[in-house]
This record gives sequence, C-alpha cells and structure tokens, in this order.
Amino acid sequence: MSAVAAESSKGIARKVAFLIGLLFVAFQIWVLYDPQQPLFSRPLHLSFALLLLFLYKPLEADRLPRWVRLLIDSFVLLATLGVCAYYLLAYDRLTTRMENVSPIFTVDIVAGSALVLLLLEGARRAVGMILVYVLAVFILYALFGGYLPGWIGFRGFMMDEAIEIVSMTTAGVLGITTSTSVSFIFYFILFGAFYSAVGGGQLFIDLAIRVAGRATGGTAKAAILGSSLMGSISGSAVANVVSTGVFTIPLMKRTGLADYRAAGVEAIASTGGQLMPPVMGVAAFVMAEMLGMPYPSLALAGLIPALAFYFSLLLVVDLTARREGIRALTEEEVNATAPILPRLHLILPPIILVFMLVSGYSAAYAAVGASVASLVVPFLRRSTWIGRSELSDALRNAPKQAAEVAVPIAAIGIVIAVAVQSNLALKFAGSLVSLAEGSIYASLALAMVGCIIMGMGLPTVAAYIIGAVLFVPAIQKLGIEPLAAHFFIFYYCVLSMVTPPVALASFAAAAVGKAPAVKTGFAAFGLSLVAFFVPFGFVFDMGVLAQGSYGTIAVSAASLFGATALWAVAFGGWCLRPLALPTRLLIGLSGLTAVIAPAESIYWYAGMLAGWGLVILLVLIAKLAPEASTRGLFSNPPQGADGLAPKA
Repeated sequence: MSAVAAESSKGIARKVAFLIGLLFVAFQIWVLYDPQQPLFSRPLHLSFALLLLFLYKPLEADRLPRWVRLLIDSFVLLATLGVCAYYLLAYDRLTTRMENVSPIFTVDIVAGSALVLLLLEGARRAVGMILVYVLAVFILYALFGGYLPGWIGFRGFMMDEAIEIVSMTTAGVLGITTSTSVSFIFYFILFGAFYSAVGGGQLFIDLAIRVAGRATGGTAKAAILGSSLMGSISGSAVANVVSTGVFTIPLMKRTGLADYRAAGVEAIASTGGQLMPPVMGVAAFVMAEMLGMPYPSLALAGLIPALAFYFSLLLVVDLTARREGIRALTEEEVNATAPILPRLHLILPPIILVFMLVSGYSAAYAAVGASVASLVVPFLRRSTWIGRSELSDALRNAPKQAAEVAVPIAAIGIVIAVAVQSNLALKFAGSLVSLAEGSIYASLALAMVGCIIMGMGLPTVAAYIIGAVLFVPAIQKLGIEPLAAHFFIFYYCVLSMVTPPVALASFAAAAVGKAPAVKTGFAAFGLSLVAFFVPFGFVFDMGVLAQGSYGTIAVSAASLFGATALWAVAFGGWCLRPLALPTRLLIGLSGLTAVIAPAESIYWYAGMLAGWGLVILLVLIAKLAPEASTRGLFSNPPQGADGLAPKA
C-alpha cells in the first residue's frame, strides 16, 4: 500500500472515530437522563469503547504487511459490531432468562467467546500485555481449575457455564466494572477533557508557580501543587505526568534539581492526584460502587489521607531543598508565567463540580454540569474565548480516553466473575489469614506487598479491582471496617505506580524529563515513603477517614499530620541544620510508631513525645547553641544566613 493511500486510510479512520465518539457522548447523555436496563446500556457502552479503541489504536506489528494489519483491524471492528448486534437482538431473552436454568445456545457461546477475545485484544492495545497475562491466567483457571491440587483447585467450569457467567449476566464483563464506567467514569473523563481543552490544566500549573515558586524548593512545590490539582481532575497518573511534566520537570531542573529527582517529584505528585478529592482516580468510582456508598461520601473520607500525603511531600521537598541548597525561582522567572487574574474565572468549573456534589446532585450530573461550565466559562472574558479547534479536541479526547479506560476495566470483570464464582476469593482470604497466623499487622503487610506486586505494570483501577476481590475479604476477617479495608487496598495500588521495578508513572516522567528510568523510579519511591504507612493509620483509626464525631476526626487528623511531619523531617534530613543519620532514624522510627498506633494510645503518645521532643531539642540547640559540639546529632556546620545549606 502506498504512503498516500496509507495516510488516506488513517484520515478516514480518524473521521469515523470522531463521529463514533460524538455518538458515544450522545448515548451517555441519553442514558444519564433516561436510564436504560443494564443489559442494554452496558453492552452498547462497551461496543462504543471497543470501536473507538480499535480505530484510535490500530494494530502495530511491523513484521506484518500493512494490508494484513488493515485486514485484522477491519475484522475486529466487524466482530465488535457483530457482538453489539447480538446483544441488541437477544436483549429480551437475556433480560428474562433464569441463570443456571435457561438454555444456552450456540450463538451465545460464539458471541461470548468473541467478546472475551475482543476484550483481550482491546486490553492489550490499551495497557499492554501484563493485564492480558493476568486475564489469561483467570480464564485458564476457570476452565481447568479441576486439575489443580489443594485449596486452590475447584471443579472447573464447562464452556457454556463460563460463557454464561462472563458474558450473559451482570456478574462478569457487564458487571460492576462496566456499570461504573457507564454511570460515573465516562462523565468525569468528559469533564477532564473539556477542562483541559479550555486551559484549566495550564491555569493550575501557573497558579502553583505563582503561589509557591518563590519559596524554598519552589519549583518542586509548584509541581506538587499543580500536579495534585490536575491529577484530581484527570484521574490518571501517567496522563497527568505527560500533560504537566512537560512544564514542571524542565523548571525543576533549571533551579538545580537533578533530572531524575525532578522526574521523581513529578511522578509521585501526579500519582497522588488519584488520592485527592473531589474527583480522585477512576478506581475511586469502582470503590464507591463496590461499597454501595455515595461518591461524595467516599471523596470526603479520602480527604484527610490525601491532604496528609501532599503535606508530607511538600514538607520533605522543603527540607531537602534547604539541606541541599536548591534555589527558588527568581521574581523574573515567576513573572514569566502568563498573568493569572485574566484567567482566574477558569477556576469556576471545578468549583461548580464541588458545589453540585455537596448540594446532593449525583456524581454524574455534577460532572456533566461542570463539563458544560467548562465550555461556557471561557466566554466570560474575550482573552480566553475558545474556538472550533478546542471544542473538537475536547469532543475527540473525551470518548477516546473513556474507551481506553472502559475496555480494560470491563475485561477485569472476568477476574471478578471467576474469583467469586469459583470461591477463590474466600479461599484466598482464608489462606492469607492462616499465613499471617492471625496477626493483623502481618496480614496487612502481606496485602500491601500483594497490591504493590499486582500494581506493577497494571493501571491503578485494574490493580485495585483485583486487590479488592482477593485481599479485602481477608482484611475484613480481621475486624477491619469495609471502608478502611477498601481504602487500604486502593492506597497501595495507587502507590504501585511509583514502586520499582515496574513503575509506570516514574517511567513516563523519566521519558518526559530525559532522565534515567531506574533512578527516577527510586527517587519517586523514596518520596512516597513519607506517606507510605498512612493506610495503617486509618485502618486503626477511622477518624482519619472522617468517620465519627467532629472532635474525633479533628484529633485523628492532627495525629496523622503530626506523625507524617516527623517522617518528613527524617527523610528531609533538616532541622535548621543537616541531621546525622542516627538522628534521622530515631525521628523516623518515632513517626512510624505514631502513624500505625491508634490515636491517643500509649504507643502513639510514646512516638509523638519522643519524635517531637527530639525535634524541639534540635531546634533549640541549632538556635541557642550553634557552636556547641553536636556530633551525632547534626552532620554539617550551621547553614548560611539565608537559611539554606551552602551549595557545593
């Protein structure tokens, strides 16, 4: 095929994809205002997503001639249309049949098998082979589980049973994951795409530079603030790294931060956006659905841990900058950003989103309202008017991004169906408890490691769903509240994005910043350690998740902030002067004790008193007796008059 013909076919595919995307948006608006039966809306939603994914991500295989790749792409598109037609034609029968009683026809097996294969290929194109391997393991387990020994084995499903479970009910790929995509995720992705298209993301970055740029470590702080704001809207760590890192990483490098450390700061800041209300990440919507909890209540529960996460990051960045002499931005560099005031009205869409959520509107209605506001608000000032190109970008990116999320999480419905129907989840929970010999700390540690391992190479939502199915029942068996158990799994699945050896957000940041990938991964992971044990805090203290009286919540929040601040001092290594390693270890151990111990327990008091007592003593020594012998406490002579360590 000639280059001209190839380019022409790409152009046609893009135009077709744009039109299908418009239909996808229209369909989602329709089902929002006129809800349809699950076995109608979910298959159609998934069909739109598959079509868009295959159009926007054509087969990439250089070993195959282009005409063969085009033939394969055409086949999967036709197969998707065929599966969609099957669900429309079989709708009445599927909604009235009785599971395990009504007959299963050959067409059901063919269509169900085709859907599974399409989802595997779609997941491969969207997120890579790791998720495909996981799905393949569960499919093989469903069919051949009877050949496995011990507790992990079960009788196995016949082909017709497996197809019924996976594709003909709302327990498999058309279950909770696709339901969440239809009911929540699409609308927030729509808002994120619209808001980015009108300049909302750039406003966040520029606003963060104006607020924090002049402070010590200002560029890193600006990256943390801007990425947290944008990350809470986008809900994707990797997407946030790519969109904000192109601005923040060069800025950090300019002020003296090494390339891998600048990329590491951006990676952890963007990753934490999935923890930050009001939007959080895609996995948060799945969590709300699993818990049967209104999303605004879930977002409120996640507020204190998210604030503690970013507070500790900002503090450790500040202390590290003081210890290493990293300069702030100059007045000229700060003023080089575009003026904020003429664009300040662009902050209205997120405010409208929060207001609608607090006012009792459903999460989907709030997201649509904020999306409409994103298109209207720019016209409040002539300088921020948008044109056809911005609108086209928004309408192209929203359904495209929704498809890239919908297909992988629908595929994970296979995991849920197999794990639940085979009783694997409960057996796994029992084995985990037995392995930990009843120790709550050992069980939590095993679950933490399991989440991080599963999260390596998987999107957060995929890791969370698998982790919730396998680990939450085990944690709940130990007496942990469901909300705390789910948040525990969610938190570590988020942090897996920056945990070596496979850290997707860190790798993306390294690519943007042209930094070594491995060193970037360890830099981001090192920063994440300042809040790594926060989940242990809310497991033992539900006040951290905004549960209980106002007094209880206030005490719990103060406890968490105080404990994470100790860890930040330990990792930052600065207390008016550079701290010696033994001092840092002692402060860190005190902070860790205070984090994992219930608030106001004897261990909590011991950690807090020891840690903060030592910090206060160090401040007094550095202030009142700077010339005294402090060997073992401090590592270097006092800092300069500007409060920063002398730069080498």
